Amino acid sequence: MPEQVQIAVVGAGLIGRQHLRLITSDALCRLVAVVDPAAEAADLARSYGVPWFADLDQMLAAVSPAGAIVATPTALHGEHGMKLLAAGIPVLIEKPIAHDLQSAEQLVVAAERSNVPLLVGHHRRYSDFIRRARAVIVDGTLGRLVSINALTWFLKPTEYFRAAWRRKDGGGPVLINAIHTIDDMRTLTGAEIVTIQAQLSSATRGFEVEDSAAVLLEFSNGVLGTMSISDTVASPWNWEMTSAENAAYPRTSEACYLIGGTTASLSVPDLRLWRHAQPSWMSPIMSSSLDRSSEDPLVRQLQHFRQVIRREVSALVGGRDAMATLAATLAISHAARAGRRIRIS
Repeated sequence: MPEQVQIAVVGAGLIGRQHLRLITSDALCRLVAVVDPAAEAADLARSYGVPWFADLDQMLAAVSPAGAIVATPTALHGEHGMKLLAAGIPVLIEKPIAHDLQSAEQLVVAAERSNVPLLVGHHRRYSDFIRRARAVIVDGTLGRLVSINALTWFLKPTEYFRAAWRRKDGGGPVLINAIHTIDDMRTLTGAEIVTIQAQLSSATRGFEVEDSAAVLLEFSNGVLGTMSISDTVASPWNWEMTSAENAAYPRTSEACYLIGGTTASLSVPDLRLWRHAQPSWMSPIMSSSLDRSSEDPLVRQLQHFRQVIRREVSALVGGRDAMATLAATLAISHAARAGRRIRIS
């Protein structure tokens, strides 16, 4: 059996705890440190039998992991990523790569100059649902791609917002959740987003940060897209509940993405294909379903990160790729404030 890859986790919040569980469940990985200033993190590290460090500098002085996962609040991604890259440690940074494009660019340049691998945690790239849908688009089953619609409605509980940063700018569903949808839309269409119009609202909760957004997107291949997102709606129409890739969420049989072409349309992630018997809306329309089996994409991401650490493969989602998703996501708020369509350079 190959030698275990030693990995440290920086940030022991919701997603950090998932990474801890996955690392310790993988026979080819070994958890070597937990970094987080919270007292609960010390207890968590103790339960895993690994050292706990209140900050990253302390860990770097004491431990030399083969790789590290950064799962701290977004505003700290740049600082923590830069320190790890400077130490020559391959890093998986949770999405978004950073809180702004300047910090993201610094990370990307540091990784390129040092030749230290940088992987960004857009984990849905590993989802069978996204991959199968993209294959159907590429093979021409849908004809010419015309439109893509994404519905991302879910209800975050009150206790979620006890952390003050989640009530402030950057802590809302646009940067935390819509960034997944933006990345999915880029992946599915195979094109970059060139213009965005948007409207934001914080009317339901009244926080500084938005709780809902409506977005219109234009892609470089001419496809038009729409996205509606809210973290204050009781709904079955979101990726977590429709894909059932995360057992923490209840499962529904609904879809949350609709992809339209001149020959057929596809709903995702239920992978239901619709087409007319003849090219007319008055002609009978039929549906068929593609295989829906899927492995946890976070498991696949960790397996991929192991390979990246060992320099066996290049990062599936590198820094510059992640920057394109971040740029489009940040443009949502910019367009809403400007009150007009904006172009993404």
